[in-house]
Amino acid sequence: MNNKYSQRIHKFIFAGLLLAPIAVLAGQQPDAPKPRPLLEQSKEPISITPSPEGSTPLQLTLQAALDLARKNSTQWQAATTEAGIAHEDRNIARAGLLPGVNFNTSALYTEANSAGGVKYIANNAPHEYISQGNVHQQLDLAAVSNYRSTAALAAAAKARKEVALRGLVVTVVQDYFAVAAAEQKLSAARRTSEEGNSFFQLTQNLEKGGEVAHADVIKAELQMQERRRQLQEAQLALVNARLELSVLIFLDFSDNFQTVDDLHANVALPPRDAFEAAASKQNPEIRMALANAQAANHDVEAARAGYLPSISLDYFYGIDAPNYAVNAITPDGKVSNVGSSALASLNLPVWNWGATQSRVRQAELKRDQAKRELSFAQRKLVAEMRSLYSEAETSLNELSGLQRSAELAADSLRLTTLRYKNGESTVLEVVDAQSTFANANATYQDGALRYRVALANLQTLTGVLTAP
Repeated sequence: MNNKYSQRIHKFIFAGLLLAPIAVLAGQQPDAPKPRPLLEQSKEPISITPSPEGSTPLQLTLQAALDLARKNSTQWQAATTEAGIAHEDRNIARAGLLPGVNFNTSALYTEANSAGGVKYIANNAPHEYISQGNVHQQLDLAAVSNYRSTAALAAAAKARKEVALRGLVVTVVQDYFAVAAAEQKLSAARRTSEEGNSFFQLTQNLEKGGEVAHADVIKAELQMQERRRQLQEAQLALVNARLELSVLIFLDFSDNFQTVDDLHANVALPPRDAFEAAASKQNPEIRMALANAQAANHDVEAARAGYLPSISLDYFYGIDAPNYAVNAITPDGKVSNVGSSALASLNLPVWNWGATQSRVRQAELKRDQAKRELSFAQRKLVAEMRSLYSEAETSLNELSGLQRSAELAADSLRLTTLRYKNGESTVLEVVDAQSTFANANATYQDGALRYRVALANLQTLTGVLTAP
């Protein structure tokens, strides 16, 4: 009775195993529609919503611009993604060092011979059911070295992420204060344009009174036209500067903002000793080169591990019996089908036609190159520390002189115009004073922008951004 019941169960299980793939195939969903090609998607126009008329402009500080850029910059997000992928690679390599646990269930049917055995000698019985848990452990020096290499590469990716962030800070600072400088230049251009208009009217009035020649009127008109063109160029420069900053920091295009931080605020330069100490400890490019060198060393160890043996250990616990049951009924009584087994394997590399030797040579070449790059990064750091600090120091020293020159040029323009009204100066002197004022003011704004960018460049070495 038990044998008949067992045979029925076996036939039912066998039929289910045959019909299961057919049922799975029959129940598959239709293929999803293919996505459109990227080029086809890019043909759709980008909608840009203009700022509402009369809406209150966003009061944008430098710190707010940095936060927005960090959130919306594609290059920064790409560096963040790369660092995240490298971190997960390290986790995957670490998981390869730990024991793995799997569970498998299978049923194997083999045709029996006339003696009651099996026709396939590799199989144990006509009906064999396996339901086992397996604990597997691989002992391999190459896996340990690969984990150390991926950990070093993760550290290098993290350093590249910091390099990208510091480069983004420089770009934001430059674009932010470029807007402020363009606004100052536009204000000066308006003033010089008004001065040109006033001076042209003055020469006309003096000509009517017979006090100056018509040549002065012509010269004043030429100067007025030149100042108007400079005003238009200053307006265009401001528009372009605002667009550069908008594209960098805003996810949805918007130019309805005002810069808040003062371009000419008094920002102190850090002491040279403190700057060099911070740059030596906190430079991400040195950390990146050092991590790459460490990863290259571990790659050499992993390649050399190909000469060494490896060991794999397996432990099985569960059922491997002719019937799918915890216990089996035999003529001698009830017997348990649940059991365990262990397997240990030793793999000895003997000959692979020099492939391991080539891998070792490749790894050693990469290690030597990584060492050269580390040495170059260290020399480059010393040179950049001196160059960038000298740039910031020079621009700071020149800034006070540029400010004084702009103030003197403004006074000179005012006094020269008064002297011309009194007949004490020529039209050429007035025109020269106007040009000097325009150039001095523009140079002063450029000098202030240069100092701000120099401070941001120092941040690429120290990681500390001096607050405005």
